[in-house]
Amino acid sequence: MWEKINKKILATGIVILLGIAGGVWYYNHTQQVKASANQETVLATRGKIISSVSATGIVKPIDAVDISSQVTALIKEIKVKENDHVKVGQTLAILDDKSLETTMNKAEYSMNNYGAKYKRYQYLHSIGAKSDADLEDALLNYQTAVASYNEAKSDVEKTVLVSPMDGVVLGEPVAIGTLVTAGVNDPTVVMMIGDVSRKKVKVKVDETDIGKIKIGQAATFTVDAYQNHTFTGTVDKIGEISTSTTSTSSSSSSSSSSSSSSSSSTSSVVYYYVTLTAEDPENLLKTEMTARVTIKIDEKDNTLLIPLAALKTSTSGQYVMVLRDNGKSENVPVETGLTSSDKVEIISGLQDNDKLIISYTKSQTQSSSTQKNNGPPPM
Repeated sequence: MWEKINKKILATGIVILLGIAGGVWYYNHTQQVKASANQETVLATRGKIISSVSATGIVKPIDAVDISSQVTALIKEIKVKENDHVKVGQTLAILDDKSLETTMNKAEYSMNNYGAKYKRYQYLHSIGAKSDADLEDALLNYQTAVASYNEAKSDVEKTVLVSPMDGVVLGEPVAIGTLVTAGVNDPTVVMMIGDVSRKKVKVKVDETDIGKIKIGQAATFTVDAYQNHTFTGTVDKIGEISTSTTSTSSSSSSSSSSSSSSSSSTSSVVYYYVTLTAEDPENLLKTEMTARVTIKIDEKDNTLLIPLAALKTSTSGQYVMVLRDNGKSENVPVETGLTSSDKVEIISGLQDNDKLIISYTKSQTQSSSTQKNNGPPPM
């Protein structure tokens, strides 16, 4: 009887052990299948790489000036309209000068009066009837009156607004009867004159990329109005002071991006203005168009390249996972060079045709699937 019980216990134990072993095998097999599903292998190959910085900018005329008044008065006449071509010195607008003319006439009467009085004092002084002090006072009064007249005359002359440059009237001028105010801080802009024969693009580049930008670098850009047309330009100026500190989460439309840099959506970024001179021989570009700009940083031919997704970073530096001939993987430190939107140059650490492992996390796979189904993420 005990022998039968022992055999039964032994059989039960064997079944349990087989079940545990089967469960372990199934778990390991499942993990291997999942791992292989989230991995792919690529080869390190040679090719051409172009490194660039992408950003968004605004098209502007190469030269533009706001026309405002140096005196406060009503607009009496507008001599030009929007899109008119004007020449330097051409009359653009005339202000109502009645009150200013009245002031000038009073100043002229006063000047003539003090001038006549000064002449009498000169004669009286010559015959000893007036002292030196009386003559000096008369001269001072006359000179003050002359200065007041010249100032009033200058104000009347300022009621005629002329163009300081050759160009085009940009936008609609203010209406007749508008009160224009003079001032240093906030004068009334009557109209804008710009030289539209040449264009520039003012681009905001973040601080992670600004060090790569150099004067003379070539750039290309597109605008929504001509999506199949690529415009060219050259870096002409790099701002030395930042524009303003803004949040990347609220300024994605004007932020710059580089394949070699990344930023958190909650971090703040300092931007610098980069100005491009643009080629527009067909005069297609219009002021304030949004330009999507790519500035070429550098390029290399026949250099060792790997996908950017294969590059990993740790506290000790950058590395890649290399799949050896024996089927085992190895983390290999690498030195990188130029970076494009999807590839990176390897200066040292790898050989041609080394097989690399690219691992994808669950969140990356889901994100890729979402972008595939719903299109590209918003800018």
